[in-house]
Amino acid sequence: MLRDRRPKRFRKHAFEESQPLNLDVYQSLAGVRLAMRRFLSFSEAALLEAGVTSQQYQALLVIKITTSGRIMMRELAEQMLLQHNSAVQLVDRLEAAGLAIRIPSQEDKRSVLIGLTELGQELVERLARVHLRGMFENEELLVDSLRRLRRLSKAT
Repeated sequence: MLRDRRPKRFRKHAFEESQPLNLDVYQSLAGVRLAMRRFLSFSEAALLEAGVTSQQYQALLVIKITTSGRIMMRELAEQMLLQHNSAVQLVDRLEAAGLAIRIPSQEDKRSVLIGLTELGQELVERLARVHLRGMFENEELLVDSLRRLRRLSKAT
């Protein structure tokens, strides 16, 4: 049997299926979705201007946050929720754009590590700053909506 690894506060269903949801819950959910849609729309525009896809930007972020600045192809695939061959194609596109580089692993000659080029480092830095600004523009709506949902979940 699989063990539920979510924190305890997320295991209990705060909004039981047998109870109807009130209008405040729907308003809060709509607020969360609106904040997310605004951010995603902002993000897509910023990525289009930069000439990368959302998936490519996510891959750059995944590579950037590794402790060594390099990630194994299979780990990238896992982090990106991709099949191995899809991750290979993604890295091919990043490499063709001059944003990433393949590095043979010293420990396992069958493995390949993926790192960022200087151009990739500069781009992920620039896009991260743009995305932070976009996130903070929607912070109030998102935080208020989530707080309201948390408060409503405790009231049930």
